[in-house]
Amino acid sequence: MRHGRGRDRIQPHTTRTDFGRASHVIVRINSVDLARGGRRLRPGLRKTRIIKGNRMNKGELIDAVADAANLSKADANRAVDAMLDTITDTLKKDRQISLVGFGTFSVKRRAARNGRNPRTGETIFIAASNVPGFKAGKALKDAVN
Repeated sequence: MRHGRGRDRIQPHTTRTDFGRASHVIVRINSVDLARGGRRLRPGLRKTRIIKGNRMNKGELIDAVADAANLSKADANRAVDAMLDTITDTLKKDRQISLVGFGTFSVKRRAARNGRNPRTGETIFIAASNVPGFKAGKALKDAVN
């Protein structure tokens, strides 16, 4: 997540809202440690920032991890890459990853089937394949709702 002036430390309280077609994420920062001068806001004082868009890319995820864990961006990048590589390697071995409260990553089998070429209308055979799957845990579902 790119920051305007200074580097704010974001507390983990975020709210998602939808306004018509445009989605916005509202981030409330409680008791923010401002990089310039190390000033702190009073406990009840909040700063609100609106981030446009409803997607987070890998760079923004790395920035958020670096801020939340007080890491350098290079260390956060290595941590995110290691986590993604570990999940990928585990799924390649046809194993399941369960993170209690967050969810379960697994490999699902997609059966062979007949499909249709939309351009020509010709019937084609689609081979069986394995696809990664994710089932959200209760805590994640509750946090989103």
